[in-house]
Amino acid sequence: MHLDWSALGEVAAVSTGVTVAVVIVFALGVLGLARVESAREGDGTDTLGFAQAGLCFLACAAVVAYGIYLIVPQFH
Repeated sequence: MHLDWSALGEVAAVSTGVTVAVVIVFALGVLGLARVESAREGDGTDTLGFAQAGLCFLACAAVVAYGIYLIVPQFH
């Protein structure tokens, strides 16, 4: 049996990079929600925080949906 170690390393590197990117984007979404909460406590509105949170969570959901699409063969 022969293993292609360079391909295995490439898959590991891409997986690690995408995982870190999704975690960072999710954290930015939580930051947007925190901005909205702090603006509400100060009697203000922060629509930018809502937009930031919505876009970040939508991007995370898109990555998860793409991963499920790749895993489930009936979707191909």
